[in-house]
Amino acid sequence: MKLGFHGATTMTSSLETDVEITSRAGFKGLEVWAAKMDTYLATHTVDDLRYLFERYAVVPLAFNSIEFIGFRGKEYQQVQMRCRELSKLAKYIGCPTIAVVPSPTPDRNMPWSEIVNEYVIVLRDLGAIAAEYNIRLAFEFLGFGWCSVRTPRGAWEIVQKTNLENVGMIIDTAHFYAGGALLKELEQLNGNRIFAFHINDLEDTPREAITDGTRLFPGYGVVPLQKICAIMRAIGYDGHCSIEIFRPEYWQRDPQSVTDEAKKTALQALTPYFTLEQ
Repeated sequence: MKLGFHGATTMTSSLETDVEITSRAGFKGLEVWAAKMDTYLATHTVDDLRYLFERYAVVPLAFNSIEFIGFRGKEYQQVQMRCRELSKLAKYIGCPTIAVVPSPTPDRNMPWSEIVNEYVIVLRDLGAIAAEYNIRLAFEFLGFGWCSVRTPRGAWEIVQKTNLENVGMIIDTAHFYAGGALLKELEQLNGNRIFAFHINDLEDTPREAITDGTRLFPGYGVVPLQKICAIMRAIGYDGHCSIEIFRPEYWQRDPQSVTDEAKKTALQALTPYFTLEQ
């Protein structure tokens, strides 16, 4: 497994800083926060972008993310354009994967079958765009109550029905816990169709109080990381793992100290279950 850092964990830092501290902490890769890349490219070329990663010997693991891809109506064309834009960039700099995120539920009374149908249509369309550039799309369920796809079981049903080899899913430990998912849902997955693994933890709060801001470094909270990691290994997952934590408290710290602590805690959680690239 390739262990990576995630740009959301140092949200107030620039892309240049993220790449540098990722390298100094000894990570092999970085999951790139796409908005930071947009800011970087406003004053740099795509060749500069590729060289930035090459200079620090950091692999771009994924772009995160294209948000709210479903139920967009007339705005959907913007989603398609963003998918093509990021796919071109990903191919040029050697980034294999783009994360895509479901939308809020448009109607609380909407049948699950309609939600599935919407995302199958959307993912087939976006998957075809990404496939032109040999890029994979990783569909990430969100455990929050407002989201239209909240569990591994739901995301897996959609991915299977999409039936494209370059469309898979993301397992995020915080969203797994927040959405009330069951461990047996993970056991039913195909590890080869999981394209990214986000490891993090959560404060001990009611699920209704969980937000991105209640995330913690791995091992500091209540998420059953040991059980999740054991199942991920058992189903054959061997892709990358990144530490994604949207905690504003961490954003105020020295970025290098955050990266170093992220690596230390992630290693403690992962090494009993996975062989990590050194």
